[in-house]
Amino acid sequence: MKYEVLVEVRLRPGIADPQGATIERALPALGFEGVDDVHVGKAFRLSLEASDEPAAHARATEMAQRLLANPVIEVSTVTVMGAVESAASSASASAAAASASATASPAARNGAR
Repeated sequence: MKYEVLVEVRLRPGIADPQGATIERALPALGFEGVDDVHVGKAFRLSLEASDEPAAHARATEMAQRLLANPVIEVSTVTVMGAVESAASSASASAAAASASATASPAARNGAR
């Protein structure tokens, strides 16, 4: 089954974040007052095959640790958003809907006005 996953990567606490600091200083000039503690990170959205949700979480966590994040200076958070419909089943559902619409009478397609 395919699962949609979000992997968020950010700097570890105590690691300087010059981009976050620059954004935090610029926000008041743009009219955004009262914003602090700005941090810059990365977000990866992906879908992956797994037997179940815990397996999807484990695979994405391993990806984050081995490739997506630098474990020396970054931490990652993995969120499994849920199962996603495969492209094949989505395409067959769309084809079935199109076929049903094409075989319906003109009155049925127009809502029997």
